[in-house]
Amino acid sequence: MLPTLETLEAALGGLAGRIILLRADFNVPLDDDGQITDDFRIRAALPTISWLTEREASVVACSHLGRPQGKVERRYSLAPVQAKLRELAPSVDLLENLRFDPGETANEARFTQTLVEGCDGYVNDAFGASHRAHASIVGPPALLPSGAGRLLTTEVEVLSGLRHKPKRPFVAVLGGAKVSDKLGVIKALVEVADEVVIGGGMCFTFLAAQGHGVGKSLLQQDQLEACAELLDAGAPIRLPTDIAVLAPGDRVVQAGVDLRSDWQGLDIGSGTAAEFSDLILHAGTVLWNGPMGLFEDARFASGTVTVAQALADSGAFTVVGGGDSAAAVQQFGLSAAMDYVSTGGGASLELIQQGDLPGLQALRESVANQQASRQG
Repeated sequence: MLPTLETLEAALGGLAGRIILLRADFNVPLDDDGQITDDFRIRAALPTISWLTEREASVVACSHLGRPQGKVERRYSLAPVQAKLRELAPSVDLLENLRFDPGETANEARFTQTLVEGCDGYVNDAFGASHRAHASIVGPPALLPSGAGRLLTTEVEVLSGLRHKPKRPFVAVLGGAKVSDKLGVIKALVEVADEVVIGGGMCFTFLAAQGHGVGKSLLQQDQLEACAELLDAGAPIRLPTDIAVLAPGDRVVQAGVDLRSDWQGLDIGSGTAAEFSDLILHAGTVLWNGPMGLFEDARFASGTVTVAQALADSGAFTVVGGGDSAAAVQQFGLSAAMDYVSTGGGASLELIQQGDLPGLQALRESVANQQASRQG
């Protein structure tokens, strides 16, 4: 069991006057002018912030933004997030980008000590970063009474439920570019899902493993054997039966799954979109992670739009696994129609695949350390 906010409150004998270090995930998208284009992740932290401040705790938040590689880069400053926080939670202080210091990603004890100095307790509400063994994620629980924030707790409950008690039929819809990024979660899902439907760029490696020609489409040669093994083992995998391709002359063509050498597949075809939608509409639980095609280009957005709309229309318990899928439902105005939209793309997949994350393990070990300390 994860320690909760209530666990932390009990350990500290109350929160009034206490300084709490809050690890949030404020890794929000910014436009070219440095303006926040989607504040979903900031708003997702507000229930935890409100709970702490209502109990008169002082909250010092910290987060990363982008990948500044251990050096200060103005474009990755958290100043825009601080401005938004002043609107939504004026009493919260925010540290500058954790990744400006190389000690964050290297999980250096020195950096952890700097973070926790002067703090009485720690809360991890950064689900989207909890698959990283970084200093701000795994370090503080070893040094301070700690608890999981409301967002982190909910993410774990929802996503763990997909592994252990989904309402059936359970349909997993996976897309994105590379098989190598999602092979582990595919292997995990074929053990628990009734159907695993695959679109996006990674479908072409599976199709090639079946002997189909994929033209100029994305293909990972080093993953062909792994894909073939899954298919030969009878895994409940559904692949596209038609493809939207970019043909010479910048033409968009609907084709079967054997593509000409000069064609590039960039979306699932209309027939496949209808087939996938039918599975979704008859499901009890649906997990979606990864677009069906290059949805940023309107010519190749149809598959992703159709799948998103099917989730919105379905009576199933629908979970959108963060990342590009969350961006897609936001872009299409369908977020409110989903039962749950995760804040973590990679973290959600790793939790489904592994059943645990470094950040969760660190919180559980914090409880054990505190119990041992009291007994000692």
